[in-house]
Parts: sequence; structure tokens; C-alpha cells
Amino acid sequence: MPADGAWAAVGLAAGTAFWLCLAWTAARLAGLLLAQHPKLLTDLIAAAFFATAMILAAQLVFDLPATGLIATSSVVIAVLGFALRNIFGDIFSGIALGIEHPYGLGDWIEATENCSGRVVGISWRATRLVTRDGVTLVVPNTLIASHRIAVYGPDNNGRFRVAMSVPLDPAVPAGRARRILLAAAIEAGRDVPGFAPDVMLSDLSQGVAHYLVRFYVPDFPQEMRWRDAVARAVQAALMRAGLSVAHPTRETVIRQAPPAVEDGARRALLDATDLFRAFNAGERAALAAAMHEVTVAEGEAVVRRGQAGDSLYLLAEGVLEVRVADADGAEFAAARLYPGAVFGEMSLLTGQPRSATVLAATDAAVFELRKSDLDPLLRARPALLDTLSAIMAERQARNLAGPSRTSAPSVAPPTREDLLARLRSFFGIR
Repeated sequence: MPADGAWAAVGLAAGTAFWLCLAWTAARLAGLLLAQHPKLLTDLIAAAFFATAMILAAQLVFDLPATGLIATSSVVIAVLGFALRNIFGDIFSGIALGIEHPYGLGDWIEATENCSGRVVGISWRATRLVTRDGVTLVVPNTLIASHRIAVYGPDNNGRFRVAMSVPLDPAVPAGRARRILLAAAIEAGRDVPGFAPDVMLSDLSQGVAHYLVRFYVPDFPQEMRWRDAVARAVQAALMRAGLSVAHPTRETVIRQAPPAVEDGARRALLDATDLFRAFNAGERAALAAAMHEVTVAEGEAVVRRGQAGDSLYLLAEGVLEVRVADADGAEFAAARLYPGAVFGEMSLLTGQPRSATVLAATDAAVFELRKSDLDPLLRARPALLDTLSAIMAERQARNLAGPSRTSAPSVAPPTREDLLARLRSFFGIR
């Protein structure tokens, strides 16, 4: 090779290397300045620097005419664009996502319908998600960009909001449906700080009333665990209330509103209460028919401490708060009662004043059973007194040693013999 040709080749190589090094340096500086931005953006800027460097090298180092470059590149781009149109679609969608930055690494998103997970990688062509089951999904950016993107971000307290739809018969009054569902959600999340459930009637369509049960979870990957707990609690509450989930229908059906709490639910409450396990089926049926329903608005008192009383209450729907007095006489919240709970039995069976105030934490429905309802059954079968006194002694001992207490009880629980004597005296049975 002639000496002048060798020097010309060295000059061309040096000139090309200069422009490429300049582009590399500019790309590195852009990467440092944009370190907090998506990697896709820095890659795009680097590609632009290198493309510019190649064009400048072709014009300034190789003395190629600009018109020739444009014509050649147009043909090449047209051929590549047709052959790689899907890949380019993913790339340009990735560029758009990188500029908009709707989500980042670590976010939980729903990229497409039934395709959700935690973002672990964002590349030119695809986004990688890891589902709650540990399955890695590689979702093309074109698919994500053409759908609605749901980003499940925590609130200011680090909690994630979850909503669960419950379809019910529209004949069920909205107030009753709300207190049943809200009580179930509160009971399911009673050990979760900041669970804060609420219930909303979201839609009325196709013969169904759709209620949204919303609550907060501290860890989104465990969302299904808490959704399962709430769903099981809702199912149990509906069964206890004699209701069931509704199914969409195209027919317009006019239904008569069901009673506030059906007879079957009254019987179920009594059957599940240990205080009445000694009563036979006929006696429990008579008590269920005699029970008086009382609805209580949120914040109202069912009973107050120190009041005289001769009845007990069975909680059918809603949540109640039990408030007792400390050594200085100030009341504080000691416990919560959920559907199926019984309170006030000492007033019913012995006539003693109420020992605690019970407030409605939500709208609630309770059944009151009075002394006059129980008196005929006890007179007809006095042997029930002995069993009742044993059950009451057991319940009182359990209540005094309950988990809500922080110190030993100041008084000993009443004995079975003492309770039996009070029962006989109060009902006048010898």
C-alpha cells in the first residue's frame, strides 16, 4: 500500500474514532446527570448521540454528500421498518412510557386485564412483572401502552386500598346491607392497624345492588390474604342474616322487601348462644318469636352503665363498643362486640344494674329478650335454673379474665350457688 494511502486510512480511522469518543463521552455525562431517571431515557439519548456522530463522521471525515446519505438511509429505514414493525412499536411505546414515567421499579401495577404484578425491569421492548405467586411476566410495551394502567401505590401512611364487590338483592334496604357488610369487614380486620373499612353502594344494574367493601392493607403482596378474610366474614354474616349474594338477571322482578331480620336468623342467634343450650328446640322457638328488634344508629347507646334493667341483648348486625369505668370513674373502651355476641344477661337473670355502657360503633340491629319472655319457660321447667347458673358462672369468670384486662380483677367472679340463689329470688321460684 502506498504511504499516502496508509496515512489516509489512518486519518479516516482517527476522525471516526474522534466522533465516536465524543459521542461516548456525551452519553456518559448524560447518564450521570439523568441517573435518577428511567434507564430507557438515557439509552435513547445515548443512541441519539452515536447516530449524530456517525452522520457527522460520514460527512466531515469521509466527505459523503448529504443527499446520498438521506436517500440511502431512507431506503434502509423503509425496509427495516416494515420487517421490524412490531419491534419498533414496542421500542417507541417504551420510549413513550419512559418519558411519561407512569410507573417505576418496585411499583405494583395492572398492565393489562388480569395481568398485574410488581415491576422488576423496564427495557426497550418489554416490562417485566413478578406476580404475587412469584411468576415472572414479560409484557410487551405496546400492549401496556394501548391499555389502561392501574398503579397500586401506598397512601401517606404506607397503606394500600383494596375494594371488593358484593352483589345483593336490591330489595334489601341499603342501611341494613351496609351495617351487615361493614360489621363483617371490621371483624375480619380487627387485628390490622389502619384497616379502616367502609361500604358504599356503587351501582344498581341488571337487578343487582353492587356494594363495594373497601379497606386498607399494610402489604400489597398479602392483599389476597385479607381479601379472603373479608370475603369469608361477609359470607358468614350474610348466612347469619338469612341473605345471599345476588346474580345478575335481565328480567325486571318486583320483590317485596324482606323483614329487617328474618325469623331464621333469630333462631340461628339463639342456637349459637351457649346461654340457651339447655333449652329445647320448642323453647328456643318461643324465645325467638318473643324477641324484640331494636335498631341503633352509630354513636347511640344500647345500654348505659348503672341503669336498671331486666333484659339481655343479642347482636344481629353491626359492631358495638363496650365501655367500662376505671378507678376514677372515667369510661374507656374495653372491647368490641360482633354479630352473634350476647350481653346484659346478668340484668335479665338477676335484675342487677348494667355494669358497662354499650355504644354502637356502626349502625346496628340487636334483639332484646326481657324477663317477661323468659319467665313462663322457667316456671314450666325450673330445672333450667341450675343449668343457667352454671353457664352464667362460667361466662362471668371468662369475662373477668378476658384478654382486654390489663390487671387482675378487683372482685372474685360470683359462684354458681350465689347465681342460683339470685335467679330463684328474681323470678320468685323456690
